[in-house]
Amino acid sequence: MSYSGKIIKVNKDSLAEELGLCVGDKIVSVNGHLLTDIIDLSFAFADESIELLLEHADGQQEMIAFEKDYDEELGVEFESAVFDGIHRCYNRCCFCFVDQIAPNMRKSLSVKDDDYRMSFLYGNFVTMTNMGKSDFERIHRLHLSPLYLSVHTTNPQLRARMMNSKRAAQIAAQLDILDSIDVQYHTQIVLCPDFNDGPELERTIKDIGARIPNALSIAIVPVGLTKYREGCYPLTMFDQAGMRSVIDQVERWQHIFRKKLDNSFVYLSDEFYLTAEYPFPESKYYDGFPQLDNGIGLSRNFIDEWKTCLIKDKDKKYAYEKTMHITVVCGTSAGKVFRPLLANMDIANLDINILAVENDFFGHNVTVTGLLTGQDILKALKKQECECDGVILPGSALRTGEDIFLDDLSLQELQNKYEKKIKIASDARTLYSLLTQWDKVKDVRDNNLYTWQSNAAYTK
Repeated sequence: MSYSGKIIKVNKDSLAEELGLCVGDKIVSVNGHLLTDIIDLSFAFADESIELLLEHADGQQEMIAFEKDYDEELGVEFESAVFDGIHRCYNRCCFCFVDQIAPNMRKSLSVKDDDYRMSFLYGNFVTMTNMGKSDFERIHRLHLSPLYLSVHTTNPQLRARMMNSKRAAQIAAQLDILDSIDVQYHTQIVLCPDFNDGPELERTIKDIGARIPNALSIAIVPVGLTKYREGCYPLTMFDQAGMRSVIDQVERWQHIFRKKLDNSFVYLSDEFYLTAEYPFPESKYYDGFPQLDNGIGLSRNFIDEWKTCLIKDKDKKYAYEKTMHITVVCGTSAGKVFRPLLANMDIANLDINILAVENDFFGHNVTVTGLLTGQDILKALKKQECECDGVILPGSALRTGEDIFLDDLSLQELQNKYEKKIKIASDARTLYSLLTQWDKVKDVRDNNLYTWQSNAAYTK
């Protein structure tokens, strides 16, 4: 069976443009090698003499032969990174977030990705329960490292029960294989009260820690529960006391690892500190933020970037000629971070309103900014009683490459329904620039991939 990669963009002044490749063309093979994904393409394209088999939009095939520099790239973007379809997840995890999304949402949000290739390419977490001998052989042959693994627990019986999969019990043997072929990996634990916490968490941290240096890190995120849980396992969430207990337990392990390795190795997501009402660890305890895209250290990273902006501009005096009222939209968790930071801005005639939006769509238990919907944002904007001249929205609430929210409301539709100018900020620097120079700064989109996964509470 052959697969092909469909081209959706040809970069200007690229080799592809020079060769006459067009949007809609499909790359079938390179030097006789059939391609299943962009990993195959990358390795095959390392040769300097290339024979490229194309299939045009009309179904006609064409062979193009050419010479290229060793490091010269083709210069195209594909419809998908995998040409043979995403490897799906067939587990039925008791904490699966995809099983908790609202009915009648677009089908792409219900795709349960469990594909080791997406793990290698984009940091998506995989359970390995759908992987066979040939998958591990390919990982070895191409040295696809590091990977991102959803472990949750190293107790085989408990893991099988939590994931409703007998194959989940094979986690130790699968990690043994990765260790034997020198593949490194970051790991994740979705922590569920009365399941994999307490003594079970102690065992899991110890077991994964014993696999250093192949094991690179452990991220712990609390289970996320929406209001759409009919037919799901009756889980509970950690309360403040529970969060504090987990922090105390993990801090003991961090102390052990820092003495042994000079890094923390195990990290907690921001929700633990926010709910516990504890301060975030200093940057040095995140060791370069190895799992930032998994929500580990996002707040500390934002705070540090914000302070850098303040230090850089300490001698500048920003001011507006007349009062400017700007509303900054975020989730309820981020609101706790933003308020003390933005309250200290000393800019003449600038009035800032932090609008921490309650997530009515998924339920108020869901507090992260990236899961806000357009309709909830619009409703909150229309209900706010303060004056507003402009709105700053979080880039993380939009789909990658598209101005569309999770509920399919477009940014333009939101703008049409709310008369004030809307701009987008995806990091502290852009937010700072928009607040200090609203009329001079364009908004910036977040280019990070937003992926729904079944093996995480919620993953960005």
